[in-house]
Amino acid sequence: MKIVFRILAAILFLVFFGFALKNTQEVALQFFMGYELRGPLVLLLLGFFAGGAALGVLAMVPTVFRYRNEAARHRKTIVTMEEAAQNDALARSQPPQPDGIVRY
Repeated sequence: MKIVFRILAAILFLVFFGFALKNTQEVALQFFMGYELRGPLVLLLLGFFAGGAALGVLAMVPTVFRYRNEAARHRKTIVTMEEAAQNDALARSQPPQPDGIVRY
């Protein structure tokens, strides 16, 4: 299965590399207020792709932290339940103690 993924990755790399070699002409990206950005098309596409990926990761940060906190809370509950089960098993393994011993 690893070989299939490596072959697929190599094919994708070659396709994207060929795309980059074919699109080296300079383009102008017009922003508001007369701002203009000039550069090779492939570099602009790569930059916007990387920026979008970074924004996507930043958008997921609150969800990841919420799930991490929830997982920690569940781990603490599991530890508490395991300790209670161990104490219960220990109590069941010992014979019952008498209420009191009367000595004369």
